[in-house]
Parts: sequence; C-alpha cells; structure tokens
Amino acid sequence: MANDLNLDKILDVNVDVSVEVGRTRMSIRDIKALNQGAIIELDRAAGTPLDVLVNGTLVARGEIVVVKEKFGIMLTEVLGQDDDEEEAAS
Repeated sequence: MANDLNLDKILDVNVDVSVEVGRTRMSIRDIKALNQGAIIELDRAAGTPLDVLVNGTLVARGEIVVVKEKFGIMLTEVLGQDDDEEEAAS
C-alpha cells in the first residue's frame, strides 16, 4: 500500500519517449557531405523491431503502424514486465 502512495506522486510526471530505428557511426566529413536523397545505412535489418526508450532507457520493442494518417508504434515486447509479474506473485 505504501508503494502505491509513493507511485501516485509521480504518475503525472512527463518523461521523454523516443523510438529508435537503428544506429550508425559516421565521421563529421561524411555527415557534412549528406544531402537530400542520401541513404544512411543502419545497424538493423528491415523488419527488425524498433526500440522504445524512456529517458534514454530501453523499456520496450515494437513495430511501426499508421494511426489516423500518423505514424505510431505497436508494442510487441515490454522489457522487464515478466520480472515484475513474478515478483508480484511471490
């Protein structure tokens, strides 16, 4: 019960949520040479789930969906959720 009261205090705090398609490493020279139409090769294969980060911490993975003509992400895996459920059961 005490944990619920502590959690209630922070439920309305805003955090940064970002979705990462992939990463690459480039020199400043290569970045400077980029122009419209350039392709940047990332470290993931097409179709690989995207990472969902909250304040820079990986919390889930998902896939791109279209919602009312905007992009969204459908979560396919929430990390750490199984651990939390196991703790609650014991």
